[in-house]
Amino acid sequence: EVRDMIRFDTLDKKPKLYHMIPITAAMLVLLSIIQIWKGSAGFGLMNAILAAYFLLVVILLIVAFFRQLRYNPYSYNTIYYSGFAIFLSSAVYTHIRAANMSFNSDVHLALYSTLTYLKEAPYFFIYVSIPFLLFISLLLLISNISLIRHEGKRLVNLLGILLAFLLVGGLVFLHLIGNASGSVTEVMIHDLISGFLALLYIYFESMIIGVIIASFIVVRYEPERDKDFIIILGCGIRRDGTPTPLLRGRVDRAVAFRNRQLTETGKDLRFVVSGGQGPDEVISEAECMKNYLLAQGIPEDRIILEDKSTDTAENMLFSKEKIAQAGGADGKIAYSTTNYHVFRGGLKARRVKMRAVGMGAKTKWYFWPNAAVREFVGLLTEHRLKQGLVLGGLTILHVVFTVLSYQLEG
Repeated sequence: EVRDMIRFDTLDKKPKLYHMIPITAAMLVLLSIIQIWKGSAGFGLMNAILAAYFLLVVILLIVAFFRQLRYNPYSYNTIYYSGFAIFLSSAVYTHIRAANMSFNSDVHLALYSTLTYLKEAPYFFIYVSIPFLLFISLLLLISNISLIRHEGKRLVNLLGILLAFLLVGGLVFLHLIGNASGSVTEVMIHDLISGFLALLYIYFESMIIGVIIASFIVVRYEPERDKDFIIILGCGIRRDGTPTPLLRGRVDRAVAFRNRQLTETGKDLRFVVSGGQGPDEVISEAECMKNYLLAQGIPEDRIILEDKSTDTAENMLFSKEKIAQAGGADGKIAYSTTNYHVFRGGLKARRVKMRAVGMGAKTKWYFWPNAAVREFVGLLTEHRLKQGLVLGGLTILHVVFTVLSYQLEG
C-alpha cells in the first residue's frame, strides 16, 4: 500500500520553496565572481555550476512533492512539483552539454551554444517523451472507442479522442515547423513562434504527467483506519431510485473500509451520504444511498443524511456542516468516490477547510481515461491565473534566449 511508504496529513506546516530565492541569489553571485575572476576561461565552470543548480532544484522539487503529500496531497502544488521536476531535469542535461562545449570552445561559440541548447530544450524534452505520449494517446483512443460502444455517441465521450488527437497532432505539427529558411529576422521570428508553441505543448504535457502521478498516489493510498466519519459523494441514480453501478461502487468502497476498520481496531464510524435530488430523480442521491446502506445491514443511527448538495463543492461544504452538527467537528474524516475523482474531491474538501482523506472505488476500464480527462480539464480551468503566470515567465525566458542567441550569431 502507498500508505506504508507515504503518510498523508502528518505535517502542520505547508512546504514552501522560498529558500530557492537565496540559493538562486547565491548562484548568481557565484557566476558573477567566476565571470570577473576567470573571464571567458570560466564559462565552462559556469555551465557546470548551472547544471548543478538545476539538479538541486529538481531534488528540492521532489522533496517538496513528498512534503506536500504529508501536508495536503490534494493540492495543485502536488501536480506542479512532480511535473516540473521532470521537465527541469532536461535543463540539467542541457547545461552538461553546454559545459562540455564550453571546455572545448572559445567563449563566443560556448555562449552561443549554451543559449541554443536552452532554446532547444523544449524540443529535447518532447522527443524524449514521445514513447509516453504515444502510449497515452493509444490508451485514450482505445478506451474512448470502447466507451462510445457501451455508452453511446455523446460529446463528453469524445474528450479522450480529442486529447489523443491534440497530443499526436501537436507532435506532428512541431516536427513539420521545426526548420525555416529566409532572412535572419524571418528565421528568428519563426523560432520565437515555434519555440513558444513547443513550450505550450510541454507545459500541458508536464501537467498531464503531474496529474497522472498525483492521481495514482491518492487513489492507491489507503487511509488510516481511525476515522470517525466517512462521506460518500453522490452521483446519478436509476429511475427506480436504486443506485447506479458507479454510485454502488462508492458505497461499497465505504462499507468495506468501515468493516475493515471495525475488525482491526474495534472503532466504528458514521456514514455521511451526500447528494441532492436532480430534476429527473425520484428521490435524492443521499436517500438512495441510505436505503442501500440499510439493506447492507448498517444501523440507521450510523447514517447522516445530507440531501441538499448539487455538486462536489456543496457535497463537502454541507457534509462538513452535518458533521459539525453531529458533534464531530474535531473528528477524523474520510470520503469515498470513484477513483478518477479522488484528487479533485480532495481539492474541494480543502477549499472548505476540511481535512479529509479520500479513497477510490474502481470503475470500468474504458470509463476511467475519459473521466480522467474531464478531471484534468476541470483542474486546469480552476487555476487559470497561476498557469498564466508560469507560462508568461517561460515565454519571457524563451524570448530572451532566442534573441540573444541570434545577436551573438550576428
